[in-house]
Amino acid sequence: MRIEPREAPGRLLTLGVPVLSALVALALAAIPLMLAGAPVAAAYVEMARGVFGSVFAFSEMLTRATPLIFTGLAAALAFRARLWNIGAEGQLYLGAMAAVAVGSGALDVPGYVLMPLIVVLGAAAGAAGMVVPTVLKTRFGADEVVTTLLLNFIILIFLQMMLEGPLKDPMGLGWPQSAPILDQGMLPQLIPRMRIHAGLILALVLAGIAQFMLARSVWGFRLRAVGENAFAARHAGIGVNRTMLSVAVVSGGLAGLAGVSEVAGLKGYLTADLSPGFGYTGIVVAMLAGLSPLGVVISALFIASVFVGADSMSRAMGVSSYLADLVVSTSLLCVLIGGFFARYRIVGAGRKAHG
Repeated sequence: MRIEPREAPGRLLTLGVPVLSALVALALAAIPLMLAGAPVAAAYVEMARGVFGSVFAFSEMLTRATPLIFTGLAAALAFRARLWNIGAEGQLYLGAMAAVAVGSGALDVPGYVLMPLIVVLGAAAGAAGMVVPTVLKTRFGADEVVTTLLLNFIILIFLQMMLEGPLKDPMGLGWPQSAPILDQGMLPQLIPRMRIHAGLILALVLAGIAQFMLARSVWGFRLRAVGENAFAARHAGIGVNRTMLSVAVVSGGLAGLAGVSEVAGLKGYLTADLSPGFGYTGIVVAMLAGLSPLGVVISALFIASVFVGADSMSRAMGVSSYLADLVVSTSLLCVLIGGFFARYRIVGAGRKAHG
């Protein structure tokens, strides 16, 4: 037996791997359900009802998917250029800190000025969080996996200091939280009396722009060329370091927008537990999507459905909601295995592979 690379994996194989991975993950999750004594069919029906059973349930799924689209795009674009951004969690918090610093009363301006300013400065703060590790990589050869990962912890400690200092709400009764964002700085709600907000529209628009730029623009071509072979791209006259830096700005900015959407679209103020790991889950979203920006939207909706549905199933049937984490992690494992077989094939010794 030997392993050979496939000459050109078909589109059906490429698109089918993420779908099959998700289905296999759901099938494997049935094992702990049975061990817990829960009827599998009823549990999955309850999970589906928790997502699609009402307008409120569906809106909650979309609300959960919004930051995952931002962080999934951040990871997908960076990974396409082989720039391993593991710091979206920290960049998310940088965007959220910038949002509350500007939007909680620092500027006395109308909403049509304050709201775009919060979005732009939040994206800029997130971008700065990715530019630093990228400069360290391009100038000094530092491993961006290590620097972006460690920067997450530095930013979280800095956040806690800010919440006990300059950003602390004087009316918060001592709780470590920021002052609230002014009403005119909050992102509009899409449906009255529900939590879904305009951040979802922004995320979908940016996903469409990212898909177009990646496939149809010179910038996208350079990004893909650097990701495929940085040495060949440099030999062809492409500025590899400059391309890396531009990708870092976009990737970090998208992660920063995840923080803006959570604090200015949903919660209204900042705490140290704003994100339950959206930055890290965004990596799973990107991988499950095959690093496709439009695929990120579908992948984020799937993962958000799993989390929201698992919460509903947990309440209705007494099953641990940690089943959602099992499904998500198993999906990533299945994608990695499926991706391997999409690129390679196993051939019997003494036989020649066909197709």
